[in-house]
Amino acid sequence: MTYYPPHYDPWAPPPPPRRKRGLGTLLSVLGLVVLLALGFVAWDLGRGSLSPGSTSSPLERGLRGEQTSSSTLDVAGVAEKVEPGLVDVYATLGYSGQQAAGTGMVLTGDGQVLTNNHVVAGATSIKVTDVDTGRTYRAEVMGYSRSRDVALLRLRNASGLGTVTTGDSSAVSVGDPVVGLGNAGGDGGEPSVSPGKVTALNQSITATDESTGSSEQLTGLIQVDANIQSGDSGGALADADGKVIGMNTAASTGYQFGQSGRTAGVSGFAIPIDDALTLARQIAAGQGSDTIHIGPSAFLGVSVSDAGGSGALVRQVVSGGPADNVGLRAGDVITGLDGRAVGSATELTAVMDTLHPGDHVTVTWLDQAGQQHGATAALVEGPVG
Repeated sequence: MTYYPPHYDPWAPPPPPRRKRGLGTLLSVLGLVVLLALGFVAWDLGRGSLSPGSTSSPLERGLRGEQTSSSTLDVAGVAEKVEPGLVDVYATLGYSGQQAAGTGMVLTGDGQVLTNNHVVAGATSIKVTDVDTGRTYRAEVMGYSRSRDVALLRLRNASGLGTVTTGDSSAVSVGDPVVGLGNAGGDGGEPSVSPGKVTALNQSITATDESTGSSEQLTGLIQVDANIQSGDSGGALADADGKVIGMNTAASTGYQFGQSGRTAGVSGFAIPIDDALTLARQIAAGQGSDTIHIGPSAFLGVSVSDAGGSGALVRQVVSGGPADNVGLRAGDVITGLDGRAVGSATELTAVMDTLHPGDHVTVTWLDQAGQQHGATAALVEGPVG
């Protein structure tokens, strides 16, 4: 787990430009995987152009672009095109006050920003710095999909922002040149730039949250050999024309060898931009589902881990929270929520993602003596899912 030092001030001016910064959190992905947001425990692991006369919505106009091809890779040229649509994302985590960093891509001039869910998961406050102008905004989460690791932010009082130009990820082929850009190391300033090529398509990774035991599988990912690093999460994977074809999400560090601890076989993984934008449009339209949460997150007030298939083991209870108020204690095992059976930490998280602050739900659990209990809890607003 990587955190910023205690003196880190998330509202301080962005630091001077830097490049090629550090690597962070570990996950499992057919081996060893790094989820690319600094400060987070391993978790479940611009301008668009339309033809004249289009009747698409403003959001769609900000999300689409035309795809072209190029046999050469002008890294500086690509970076120059993408950078105006990038933002650095800084989140204050839960009730610990610790800080985490990632990247976002601006989709609309009034401040809709695409990022990974794990960049903002657990956040109680979020600030975003425009890479191009250095201006900082507060942000709120419009919605997210935990299972697809996508979140859509809204910047407060934003207007006239530069946006990314998106390409067609369905046209991407193995061997295509790409450039990964983001807030590597969380240092802010000029984006890190990592050139490479596409090495595989339709890849799957499994990521597990070390703090809760819940896990998610991300599928359909673009695999690249670009040196994507921690903090690049939510950033752009661009083609040779400077059009975004993916969102940086995770990296496999391969294996270590020798006393130097060097790694081999580094690979990056990105969510195809077509998939990410489909979810962004649904979130912007307020179209929630079993896998898309709209608005603030509901909070029960527990941290949990798997209980061997029998439920979600309560590890901690937040004093004065909904769980505490109904009598849940550390060591209890939650077996049901809102009329649905809970067999694991992952299942509890999935149910919570369908709920909202103010909902009254029935909680069932077993205490440490094996006695069953049930009570109705009033959920409150909590950290981002």
